[in-house]
Amino acid sequence: MFAVLLAFFVTAPVIGMSARRLGTRSLLLAAVVPAVALGWSVWQAPGVLDGRPVTATVSWVPSLGLALPLRLDAFALLFVLVVTGIGVAVFAYARWYLHPGPGTGRLAGLLVFFAGSMLGLVLSDNLLALFLFWELTSVASFLLIGIDDRDASARSAAMQAFLTTGAGSLAMLAGLVLLGQQAGTFTLSLVLASPPSGAVVDVALVLVLVGVVTKSAQVPFHYWLPGAMAAPTPVSAYLHSATMVKAGVYVVARFSPAFADGPWRPLVLGIGAATVLLGAYRALRQNDVKLLLAFGTVSQLGLLVLLFGVGTPQAALAGCTLLLAHALFKASLFLVVGTVDHQAGTRDLRRLGGLGRRLPVLAGAAAVAAASMAGLPPLLGFVAKEAGLTGLVDAPLAGVAVAALVAAVVIGSAGTVAYSFRFAWGAFGPHEHHVGALPDGDLVDPAAVRRPAPMLVVPSVVLAALGLVLGLAPSLAAVVLEPAAGALAPGEVEALALWHGLTAALGLSALAVGGGAALAVARRRVERWQANAPHPPSGADAYQASLRGLLTGADQVAGAVQRGSLPFYLAVILLTVVALPVVPLALGVARGSEPVPLVLAEGPVQLLVTALLLGAAVAVCLARRRVVAVLVLGVVGYATAALFVVQGAPDLAITQLLVETLGIVVFLLVLRHLPPRFPAVGLPGGDGRGRPAAATRRRTSNAGRLALSLAVGAFVAGFALIAAGQRSDAPLAREYVERSLPEGEGRNVVNVVVVDFRGFDTMGEITVIAVAALGVVALVQAARRDRPGTRREVPLDDGEPGAGEAGSAARAAPESVVAS
Repeated sequence: MFAVLLAFFVTAPVIGMSARRLGTRSLLLAAVVPAVALGWSVWQAPGVLDGRPVTATVSWVPSLGLALPLRLDAFALLFVLVVTGIGVAVFAYARWYLHPGPGTGRLAGLLVFFAGSMLGLVLSDNLLALFLFWELTSVASFLLIGIDDRDASARSAAMQAFLTTGAGSLAMLAGLVLLGQQAGTFTLSLVLASPPSGAVVDVALVLVLVGVVTKSAQVPFHYWLPGAMAAPTPVSAYLHSATMVKAGVYVVARFSPAFADGPWRPLVLGIGAATVLLGAYRALRQNDVKLLLAFGTVSQLGLLVLLFGVGTPQAALAGCTLLLAHALFKASLFLVVGTVDHQAGTRDLRRLGGLGRRLPVLAGAAAVAAASMAGLPPLLGFVAKEAGLTGLVDAPLAGVAVAALVAAVVIGSAGTVAYSFRFAWGAFGPHEHHVGALPDGDLVDPAAVRRPAPMLVVPSVVLAALGLVLGLAPSLAAVVLEPAAGALAPGEVEALALWHGLTAALGLSALAVGGGAALAVARRRVERWQANAPHPPSGADAYQASLRGLLTGADQVAGAVQRGSLPFYLAVILLTVVALPVVPLALGVARGSEPVPLVLAEGPVQLLVTALLLGAAVAVCLARRRVVAVLVLGVVGYATAALFVVQGAPDLAITQLLVETLGIVVFLLVLRHLPPRFPAVGLPGGDGRGRPAAATRRRTSNAGRLALSLAVGAFVAGFALIAAGQRSDAPLAREYVERSLPEGEGRNVVNVVVVDFRGFDTMGEITVIAVAALGVVALVQAARRDRPGTRREVPLDDGEPGAGEAGSAARAAPESVVAS
């Protein structure tokens, strides 16, 4: 199983690079990967459908318990069949739909990566692994929606989808972590088998639901899905029918039976019902056929979420049936739209019409798929709708709740019938007058439309035909669908059938069809009413407003905190260091910590070296010239090395000496390009030249800096004394000494610690030093390029431009950034 999953991620870059030689044929090579996965899943199906899930675990870091557990049960098998089967059809279609170009290979590779990410999501048996693949689908969709990076609308749509789903993913990650912590395990099957409960779990489920709502385009985050229509049609077909948008549905289906009690069920049902209604209403308003199908997807995703959210066996069976039916008819319809656009050059209903006679086979596929979407017999969409209404009528909910949900589904289904007719009749029927119609010269002449290549029609026909065959013989689909529903919510269910007799579900279905037919007959009045009806702020408007507010706020915050003043940055850092720990430190002292024994010195030599260190530190503060300050600062470092020698650590002393010497050299290299003297805002009295106008400002600046310095010094000293006296465990140094020789094979304990025990820390420190060195070199070279032939000194910005020599230099030289 892991090999099948890994094949997608290994072959994706290979396929992307092969496009230079293969062109659009690389898409046929891409179709081989999901075809192999489809064959593997069919081979595993008998055992899985008999209740024997296939499991595999790939160890990553066994000592830390990190592994990737995979599990293929009947419900995951249904998703694998949908993802791989629809993938083969879409990849084959794209071979003839797309034109050869530099982006073809990238598109093919990304589609394979997209399919692998979705398969990893449904096969993962670990909450964190599920989230990993969840995010990979977001990344893949972002790259696919914005595949034409020269198109501003495509870039904007990709960013909108990524930001919306990414924000929900952050909430979902927090929810999954909380859920795993409360359950005591992150294994998904174990969490669902023995679900935890409590207030923390309720919060976790709400956070998970935020991720679900954003991912599956539920109200109020539905707006990103229609925007994703900027992607090429094969991408839209795959995204809408089998992959990313179904990820949230998958999570709802898994979680609902286990967490039916609490806030999960009412939230899921309410959001799903609202999405059903809004999606159907918005679909009726669209003239772009692709947008019509997109809002239809929003409505049907809401219905899927609603059905799976009930959490009963019958509703789970209805959800599985609708999931399969939706994949078949929605993929077929998107491919039909792509073919019409490819041949006619437009997908605007106001320009289309009369294509039925010109493209009869394509029109037949569109009619069958649209009828399945509308829930008309004898198609699989009708079987799914009947099962869904039965599951809702029998749901263990309050009577008012059942009535409200059934009403929402019936009204939404009526809208589905109406926009399904609008799609099929508008594209393939005779020309009609629409609200906002275009001039007659802009209408498409059916006789001028080229007949498509066979492979632009065959995938649509096959998918539509499958919906018809499985509708006529639901028992064929039940072989997979009933075990899939049983994997979610075991229990007795009413078998799938085309005819159950005169039931309440049949009556409600007839009511929906009748209402949809009435809307279709009165379509011109409906169009005029929708055009004149007030349009409340949409989700897209809210997204744009929030994005503008975020960018504006970011600019204001950046302007306030990123002032280009190194002293300001340093003050913020030091204040944070003092302010954050001081409260818990004070609370610890107030609780009656044991008094800390204060030892002033352990000998006269230590006192002498410490006095030298303190004197040098004070001298640094009093120095007027930069070079003098650096040299005296070096004395502080060398005095610290002397303390190491006194304490019996010559190896540390050598390290300190080398580092200090290197630091002094780097400082001196930088100081060659800075003024020789510090700006006149240091101590009272300025630089000795007297500037009365700036005296008050200097005193204020000095007072603040002096207060901050005293606070930092007092905190560091107090923290060191208190922390040293609060040790409860044995020092780690003893364990280092004991293990350095047998495990590190070294007698120099410091070397073993630095290289072996704390190798990652050392690597990070080396990286920091290397980056700093590169920064110094870049600044020096930039200064030389900016001042050819002359050496013009630029002051170090301290937030007080115009004071002393620094002000004169700043007025004489261009702005630059200097780091120390």
